[in-house]
Amino acid sequence: MRRLLLSTAVVVFTLASCQAQKENTETVVLGPNPFITHLYTADPSARVWGDGRLYVYPSQDIDPPKGCDMMDKYHVFSTDDMVNWTDHGQIVEAADVPWAKKPSLAGGATFMWAPDCVYKNGKYYFYFPHPSDDPWNDNWKIGIAVSDKPASDFVVLDHWLEGLGDDTFAMIDPNLFIDDDGQTYFYYGGGGRCAGARLHDNMTQLAEPLTFMEGLVDFHEATWVFKRNGIYYLTYSDNHTENGRGANRMKYATSNKPLGPWTYKGTFLGSTSCDTNHGSVVEYKGQWYVFYHSSDISGRGNLRSICVDKLYFNKDGTIQMVQQTR
Repeated sequence: MRRLLLSTAVVVFTLASCQAQKENTETVVLGPNPFITHLYTADPSARVWGDGRLYVYPSQDIDPPKGCDMMDKYHVFSTDDMVNWTDHGQIVEAADVPWAKKPSLAGGATFMWAPDCVYKNGKYYFYFPHPSDDPWNDNWKIGIAVSDKPASDFVVLDHWLEGLGDDTFAMIDPNLFIDDDGQTYFYYGGGGRCAGARLHDNMTQLAEPLTFMEGLVDFHEATWVFKRNGIYYLTYSDNHTENGRGANRMKYATSNKPLGPWTYKGTFLGSTSCDTNHGSVVEYKGQWYVFYHSSDISGRGNLRSICVDKLYFNKDGTIQMVQQTR
């Protein structure tokens, strides 16, 4: 009887703890979306570092808009409460890239598109796509900037990420994932193709040839990989259209290996007010979030703004459909 009472108490305590955790996440209050309004930003990569803050590394749409080829000037934003955000200022711009052949690019295009950042070996590595020559969509490379700080003093290396090979048509949107064993993986993709590989510990070259990801359905771009409860997740933007215009959604697939093969699971973030869709997923203080962009402020697809909403999982690990807030 004593053992039964003890077991019952343990179960009750466990259920109470789970309920308390759920209630704690429910008390997290988010500010209004979009949450950055003084600049037009897109393609947010969200990261949590050891200082207890959540950082977001987005691309920037130049105002007045000059087209997607004229995006430039990466800023970094951070928060410790998901309501108040600090703009740490500009960290990299196209003029900092020594290997980019800007004079050969029509109209002085800059193409500073969706970036990512990762912390390894005591340094912050910031990865960004940029064409090295004309024709620009055939010559995408992945640049790297390095700093001892998460939001300043980045220096662009004089070479791009090594080992990408020659088939770089439309291959953009770098994403980095560090597994529990410390191994770093690099992913990128566009134009319907997604590839990944182990990254060398020096963080500047691939440790093996790229592998194209298998099992993804209607992949367009915007690869993001994370891990939860032993399951690897790969999220991405699809090719969905509505009424003859782009209305991309965010889909996902899962695997028991960081490079797949992947099992398609479905859509978890619907179309926004923007024709494109690009996001990231991160856990912060016990709550999971999805970051993405919309054109709610401008009403124009080339003047976007970043948003964030809570993300929830079912017991089987599948992702619930995100309720977008405004």
